[in-house]
Amino acid sequence: MIFEWIKIVFDAVLAKLKIWLEPENLEKLRPQLHYQTGVLAGFALAAAILLGVADLATRGVIQLRLEEDLKAKLEEVIPSEMHDNDLLFDTVTLPSANANLGAAETVVYLAKKQGDVNAVCFKFVAPDGYSGAINLVMGIDKNGEILGVRVISHTETPGLGDKIEISKSKWILSFNGKSLDNVSFEQWAVKKDNGLFDQFSGATITPRKVVLAIRRGLEFYKANQESLLARGEKS
Repeated sequence: MIFEWIKIVFDAVLAKLKIWLEPENLEKLRPQLHYQTGVLAGFALAAAILLGVADLATRGVIQLRLEEDLKAKLEEVIPSEMHDNDLLFDTVTLPSANANLGAAETVVYLAKKQGDVNAVCFKFVAPDGYSGAINLVMGIDKNGEILGVRVISHTETPGLGDKIEISKSKWILSFNGKSLDNVSFEQWAVKKDNGLFDQFSGATITPRKVVLAIRRGLEFYKANQESLLARGEKS
């Protein structure tokens, strides 16, 4: 329907332009001031129509690529054997303004096996990294243990803070298996702050903020654990 409407409008404009651009009309119009204005307006209209068509033509492709990228990240932190559902389309949105996760609401992806919730996954933010916000995604099993954490995006210093990326170092894997039950509140810190986790040589702020953000993510899950597990189809 949208493409049909655009075609109708485009054909109507084109028909008017053909009449307007006939040699006898151009001879009469060239000396007039509104001729130049009309030419500019015509080019602007044509450009706007082309941009609109291009946007409509590529919007679906872009959305598909975004969904594919997100699904790939979710699969990195939720093992495939833990679910038989489509994580992208089995979600619940929870208020998170007081959890300091970087958003007023957080979309939680539910990993279900035969209807039971085995794990959850959600995106969150360490808002105060050395160079800005650090966007992360974390998978947590139903008992509250971390299955995996990955960095989605950041602006940390190359060669220093970027060691939070799995492609640059294995540091992010040190959170696997950790929970609020097997790591004390005080231990959720880098070793420089008497905590459990390593910092990077020359870059302490970045890992410190990531550790704190992950702890907040676990606290968010714990606060909503009962309601999330109740989302199982067998409940």
